[in-house]
Order: sequence, then C-alpha cells, then structure tokens
Amino acid sequence: MDIVIELEGEMYDAKKMKAELARDEDRRARIYVDTVGKVSGGIGRNLTDKGFRESEIDLMYVNDIADTEQFLDRNLPWWRNLDDVRQRVVVNMAFNMGGKLLTFVNALAALQRCDYEAAANGMNDSKWAKQVGARAQRLVNMMRTGRV
Repeated sequence: MDIVIELEGEMYDAKKMKAELARDEDRRARIYVDTVGKVSGGIGRNLTDKGFRESEIDLMYVNDIADTEQFLDRNLPWWRNLDDVRQRVVVNMAFNMGGKLLTFVNALAALQRCDYEAAANGMNDSKWAKQVGARAQRLVNMMRTGRV
C-alpha cells in the first residue's frame, strides 16, 4: 500500500519521497558526523539540533531491552529463575556492559548458586563499580538484600 501525504492541497508519494531522501541524505544505522559537522543518523536525522522524540527514545529502549534479554537467555539462561529484584540487577548490568558482563565469572557463579552476598561482593570489587559509582552501589545493595 502506498502512502500519500497531503500538505496544503498538494499530494505526493511518500514511498518515493522516502527512497529519494534515503538516496540524497543517505540511510545509516550508525551515528556519523555530516558534511557541516552535525551529528546525524538514520535518514539524515540531525541529532545535534533535533535529537529524539520521546516515542523514539521509548522505541529504542524496547528494542534494546529485548536485545539484552535475548543475550541473557543465550548466555545465562538461569537468570530468569532469579527473583524480580535480582533479575533487574542482571538486566541493568547487561544493558550497561553487554558481553563484558560475562567477565564477572565468580560473581555470576555465586549468583547462580544463590550466594547473593558473594555476588554482591564480586560486583562491588570490580572496575565496573568504580566506573559507574552510585549505580553500582545501588545494584550491589539490591543484589545483597533483594530489595530496592
């Protein structure tokens, strides 16, 4: 189905418009700096000046959280057996670190055997904890206590 957009009595073919702009502006899945120094992405989206709409931020979040959960399901399938609070800790860390979460070998082993104190200590004693500061302390406390 072709989309037709009407602006002040004028009609144009939205499918052709998209194809033309994708050609002229370029279609990029990665952020780049355009010819006048603006941070851009997508089909010519000027992120420097325009940024994202709330709905776009929410859509990216939905996609990113789904990717994070799929990563965890592939690599740590037992994470879904944890209680709600500790599941959120693992998702939060995976969202932040991606595959580097898997370097927390001892903390993850402790978590898998429900030794939350050892898991929390492993998290707290990491380079990651120093890098993210208050976030780490909040997550360590959640891991240790099972409460927010």
